[in-house]
Amino acid sequence: MGTRHGVGAARCDDAGVTVRTRTAPFGVLVVLSLVVLFTPSSGVPSVHPGVDKVIHLALFAALALTGRWAGLRPAALAVGLAAYAGISEVLQAVLPIGRDGGWTDALADVAGVAVGLAADRVAAHRTGRG
Repeated sequence: MGTRHGVGAARCDDAGVTVRTRTAPFGVLVVLSLVVLFTPSSGVPSVHPGVDKVIHLALFAALALTGRWAGLRPAALAVGLAAYAGISEVLQAVLPIGRDGGWTDALADVAGVAVGLAADRVAAHRTGRG
């Protein structure tokens, strides 16, 4: 893993995929999550009740899936994302952004992590990498 071919060539994994190709989606989703979770309430569109939980679940599922694609270990990723979920809810409650922190949002986040990690396991099994 981490081979380079030629001067200035990008590092590639065993499948020939560059490290940047694997890590960029996770980085983009981390930035997107910061925007989604910390936009002041005045900039958040109103949605039907429960839709925000679906958004939380989908966002954290995507973070977990792209985190695995980036090569993060499942246990460390799960712990890190669960901590991020809890901390983000506390920050939403205490920062002057007009948002409420909620345990149900954090629960949806953690459920999303589980969904993302499960999807990765299914994909790994189907592709023979797990």
